[in-house]
Formats: sequence, structure tokens, C-alpha cells
Amino acid sequence: MNKELWKKCVEFHGHECPGLAIGFKASEAAREKMGLSFSKDEEVACVTENDACGVDAVQVITGCSMGKGNLIYKDAGKMAFTFFSRKSGEALRIVLKPWNRSGDRQKDMEYMLDAPYEELFDFKKPNFTVPENARLFNSIACESCGESTAECKIRIMDGKNVCGDCFKEYSRGF
Repeated sequence: MNKELWKKCVEFHGHECPGLAIGFKASEAAREKMGLSFSKDEEVACVTENDACGVDAVQVITGCSMGKGNLIYKDAGKMAFTFFSRKSGEALRIVLKPWNRSGDRQKDMEYMLDAPYEELFDFKKPNFTVPENARLFNSIACESCGESTAECKIRIMDGKNVCGDCFKEYSRGF
């Protein structure tokens, strides 16, 4: 285990915890199995299926971030991370195996950090392809609140361009 890198993850996240350790180990496994290095731009992409502590470790270790557009959040509620190398075309989905938590956060974190990758994770081929590179969009002013909104997020309501916050969804309960 790279203790210096773990320390950087803890500093970024704010504290040590089992969730951070999961993301740390998943990212380390991806680096080792795929030969990944820190992504300065979008050479590496990650689709995370959760918004938990481990995502902070993914950012520190892989260089994937929401701001660069190479960290994509897919709200599936799964402790799963899919890594893509744009250079090699390689992809790997890393899914946490079910495990019995002890109830002791320190023990659980130490287990995560010490256990071999194969004990912790299933390694699978993803069922989706690498997300496209981040795109820049024109901004359009919402005709309701006046705030600038990316054109791909504008909705039409009563013949006006409105942002998602101002748009009133129409549903009849089905």
C-alpha cells in the first residue's frame, strides 16, 4: 500500500474511513491492472455508481474529476467504479463484493486497506462504452429567473426557454 498516497486521500477527504479505503483500493487496483497514471486531462475516465466517500480517493489517485468531465456520476447506489483508458481503449468495472462489516470502523478500514484486491472486488467488463469527452455548450439565459444555463439543459415551458429549476414538471401520476 502506498501510504503517502493514502495520506493525500485522507487530507483531501478530511478523515479516514472504510468508504475512503474502498475507493482507494478500487483506484489502486485499476492503476495496477490497467497501467493507469494520473489523468492530467481526460486520458482516464471513471464512471462512479455511488456518491460516497470512496469517490474522493478516485479523484486524488486517478485525476478524474467532475470539473474536467472525466468523472461521471451514475446514480445506481452500487459500490462500483468503471475505469476507462482512452489511450489503450481498455475498460474495467470494479465492484465491491458483499462483506460482513464488523461494526468497528477502524477494523473495517484496516481490512479494506490490507485485503488483496481479488478478495474485495469483482472485476468485470463494463456493459457501456467510454463516455465522450467533455463538451462546451453555449449558455442561454433562463427566461424565468435570468440565470445562464447550458443550452443542453434548457427546457421549453409555455414557449419560453427555462432552466431545470424553473421548469414545472407535468405529471398525472403515472
